[in-house]
Amino acid sequence: MDLTDPTTLEQWRRHLSGVVAGRKVICGVMPLAGMNDLVRLLADAGARKPLLAYSSPGAGPTITEDDAVLVQVDVAPHRTMTEELRAHDQVLRSLPQTVRRQIDDYDPEHEALWFVGPFAGTEPVDGRAVLGGREPAWVALEDKTVVDDLWDAVGQPRSPSQVVEVSPALPGETSDRFDRGHGVVWVADARDGFNGGGEFTRWVRTREERARALAFFAGRADRVRVMPFLEGVPCSIHGFVLPDGTAALRPVELAIMRGAGRRFLLGGQGTSWDPPEEDRIAMRHLVRRTGALLRDRVGYRGGFGIDGVLTADGFRPTELNPRFSGGLAVQARAVDAALFHLLQLNLVAGRHPEVTADAFEAWALPALDAHRTVQARALAPQQLVEDSLEVGVQWDGHRLRPHAEGNMRLVVGRSPVGAFAKVDILEGTPLPGRVGPLNAALVRFLDEELDAGFGPVEPAPDVRRRGGPADHDGRSTERSHDEQRDHDHREVGHDLADADLFGGQPTAR
Repeated sequence: MDLTDPTTLEQWRRHLSGVVAGRKVICGVMPLAGMNDLVRLLADAGARKPLLAYSSPGAGPTITEDDAVLVQVDVAPHRTMTEELRAHDQVLRSLPQTVRRQIDDYDPEHEALWFVGPFAGTEPVDGRAVLGGREPAWVALEDKTVVDDLWDAVGQPRSPSQVVEVSPALPGETSDRFDRGHGVVWVADARDGFNGGGEFTRWVRTREERARALAFFAGRADRVRVMPFLEGVPCSIHGFVLPDGTAALRPVELAIMRGAGRRFLLGGQGTSWDPPEEDRIAMRHLVRRTGALLRDRVGYRGGFGIDGVLTADGFRPTELNPRFSGGLAVQARAVDAALFHLLQLNLVAGRHPEVTADAFEAWALPALDAHRTVQARALAPQQLVEDSLEVGVQWDGHRLRPHAEGNMRLVVGRSPVGAFAKVDILEGTPLPGRVGPLNAALVRFLDEELDAGFGPVEPAPDVRRRGGPADHDGRSTERSHDEQRDHDHREVGHDLADADLFGGQPTAR
């Protein structure tokens, strides 16, 4: 199967569209503006006019009644992203009677599909089948206090760590033992459900910071994982577990910034950055080994991501995201978002995707290398604007300034936890070499212009020793068949990317 052939690709698209074609689909609960792509996907796949259960207008263009049945759901505001995502499944299963009546008017036969995000389960909602939810065994793998066992099982080099009980008696020696000069990182278990975005992570160096971390985790977690702070570029690597194997994709930079008081601030993601080729190969091999283990242990199907840090000594994984994670979404939008999402929906629904891992990888990897993207994002804990705001800004490589005819557009809107902001790079503008510095500039701009209250932030530095050996997990340095195929893909990807260079960098499209 050659997906680089346009006819074959469209035939495959039609097959994948069968998961929703001809069906009524109920989507939610999320901000309305966040469902634009979903509405287009459903229409193109042949689904019937959907019903959107939305919590707020969101930031950016919104959808009208011409495209979907709109039902607003009054959702209590949440203080953090973690609280919002933890509540997702409960919100779906405790909808107000007025909302349920509107849904029943749309689908009196209860035959519609409920399209949900990965933070919902798989049980039917009011008798309607769920599409997109996850099995409990898959969700459990997100617990950051158990994932190191998985890295050991697949033979992946990792940072030393220890899981300890949250207790006032937690000795300082535990932290001191893992400190490599930059402090240590504590991260909570998943006792109360998912946690992410750095909200349940603390960077600890002093006795006072240790005391504050203990006070924070008390009542929020039973255990924490203690490990050295890893200096380097935060990044992720992704893949799809398919019936015959795992397709491995390319690395993605994560804009995790450092704030005052050693806070971590989560931003956007980008693919303009490349690690050394040997690190890329090692990361992609990790994806294949991890995918095989997930399939064997819990019957996993679909996309997943591995987050970590490219340190001076190579990639060190820190967490597993067994879902269609943000890094996958960023890559999908750069190439063919609908196909990636339809593939995911088919896999989690147990519907055969009619594609092999090799065929999907041979199409996706060169395309992802050729079509780079940089997406700077920020979430503020308080409202910054009454309505959605869109203005021009100019990026000079170091900072953002207001500029009506600038090379980027700033969009700010309301979100369930405060405000959401992003910068869109205009077509023809050279992409920054990394997303981290641009994202830090966005945060500083929001402080300067809208008094967002983030405080000083800095992007993570690139400390990887170039030209040195990468981790090969005990394998020979001679290329295997898979490594040679990976090298061939990179050659094709660079040839295509070179055609899009503008001023030495890939350009926005």
